[in-house]
Amino acid sequence: METTTTTLPRWDLTAVYPGLESPELEAGFQQLDAHLGALEQQAEALEPGTVDDALVALFESFTDDANAMADALFTNFAYISCQVDVDTRNETAQAWASELRQLTARAGKIRTRYDAWLGALDVEQLIARSTVAAEHAYLLRQAKVAATHLMSQPEEDLAAELLISGGIAWSNLSQDVSSQITVRTGYIPGQPDEQPMSEVRNLAMSPGREVRRAAYEAELEAWKLWATPMAAALNGVKGQHVTLASHRHWNEVLDEALFQNHIDRQTLDAMMGAARDAFPDLRRYLRAKAKALGLPVLAFYDLFAPISASERVWPWSDAVAFVTEQFGTFSPRMRAHAERAFREHWVDAEPRPGKVGGAYCTRLIGDQSRVLANYVAAYDGVSTLAHELGHAYHDLCESTATQLQRDDTPMTLAETASTFCEMILRRAALKDASEDEQLSILEAELQDATQTTIDITSRFLFESAVFARRAQRELSADEFCALMLDAQRQTYGDGLDQELLHPYMWAAKSHYYWVDAPFYNFPYMFGLLFSLGLFARYEADPEAFRAHYDELLASTGKADAAELAAWFGIDIHARAFWESSLDVIRADIDRFVALVEKRELSF
Repeated sequence: METTTTTLPRWDLTAVYPGLESPELEAGFQQLDAHLGALEQQAEALEPGTVDDALVALFESFTDDANAMADALFTNFAYISCQVDVDTRNETAQAWASELRQLTARAGKIRTRYDAWLGALDVEQLIARSTVAAEHAYLLRQAKVAATHLMSQPEEDLAAELLISGGIAWSNLSQDVSSQITVRTGYIPGQPDEQPMSEVRNLAMSPGREVRRAAYEAELEAWKLWATPMAAALNGVKGQHVTLASHRHWNEVLDEALFQNHIDRQTLDAMMGAARDAFPDLRRYLRAKAKALGLPVLAFYDLFAPISASERVWPWSDAVAFVTEQFGTFSPRMRAHAERAFREHWVDAEPRPGKVGGAYCTRLIGDQSRVLANYVAAYDGVSTLAHELGHAYHDLCESTATQLQRDDTPMTLAETASTFCEMILRRAALKDASEDEQLSILEAELQDATQTTIDITSRFLFESAVFARRAQRELSADEFCALMLDAQRQTYGDGLDQELLHPYMWAAKSHYYWVDAPFYNFPYMFGLLFSLGLFARYEADPEAFRAHYDELLASTGKADAAELAAWFGIDIHARAFWESSLDVIRADIDRFVALVEKRELSF
């Protein structure tokens, strides 16, 4: 699959510091260290008491300082992370990242003291008496709950310190290993002798099935060689989650994840149940895709295959033009933000050795974000670009919020703007498209829908099984593979060849190794289906929707998901809402199947 590597941009991070060797970076870390030191002294002195004028003044002063510290910490973290992620072999960047982890651990101790203090106060009275507290009302109420799940302060301090040599170390190991793996591909037609794992995984989108098959086999062989350190890393991360959840008196790790994501079990069950009911329809799409490719059944390596050898190639310049134009159909503000992102070099799109795979967006400084991608010149690459720039637009809308509020935005709601922007592009691409083009665009949409329903469910089942077993002992790489295959068989069913699945997807997906985000899977499903519901309301009344949409994005760290959904008349506790969103996908499956059958009849 063409990537047009020579023309792809790299991002510019000089809005923060001139470079990793600059005196400005050294000074920035020194200032952050001093800021943390001052705040640590204040945190040590926090004592519960009656909510009087003195305590209100203390709360407001401490919260303002905490916001300033959190903002500086986040910017430094984003800058160093961006440097590491485009070159994990850069020892200077890795050294700064190690130093930053020490500072982050100190900030974690301050936050637990802050939450414990708030947990001992009458926060409702504080909210009534303080403007700053009222602005942070949701955060205070969440802190009240979080305080009930804190260990003693010495234990929390020790956990924060051990995190650096525990879960974070294991997470970094997984990232360093996976980003630096080179895969032998010289025997694949048209490919160099060796390629980084990210580029080999991109070959899953090649129009040639032999190329896809060979890349898949080469990928599995490479993961097998590196399975031991990857399994050790996964055991380390998941073991830490299990241990801390138990000591913090969560019934299970999932309960903690739901709290972090601002939803409850009723919402999760309603959504996941509706998704399971849609599996037969999604498998119907997979069988139709197999027919379109002239296959009896899809293999795992066919999931991302283009259904036409003549599928449109999207050079980078075409992607940029299309994204900015379609963002403009929603609002001038959204278009201007995308234009700024390209003009100011916010995007790093070039796959290269040492760069991590996948794609993400991070806020960098102020209202600026940065987007990491490994661009492939296909519609899927364009859609991914729109998705990540949707995150950047969300960051813009939240730029007036405090850092503590922004830190409280859950992953469930963080996926809202990104998925919404994908749909803006998809609707535009389908308009006036030929039947063959419609088929390709619908296929890209349904491919994504399958990933965020069937595959996300498989990841959820896998992670649930891992947590259950990890509470007893460590698991071997072979056991991880067996659990992954079982989860894929439960979900993909007869939509895929049961003998050609992907046993090492637990190593390929970096989300499993995130220390601060157990169950980094169901939020993607929430984001897709919630955004489908929002998009339906947008199409029904665009002007009324626009009037509240940016406010919704600006408020994602200020209320729970149910409250924000209610602004648009959505009840996320009701299975009917999730079913209505899945009905949109079912309608597109019907359209896709009809186009496939029509094309078959024309041959």
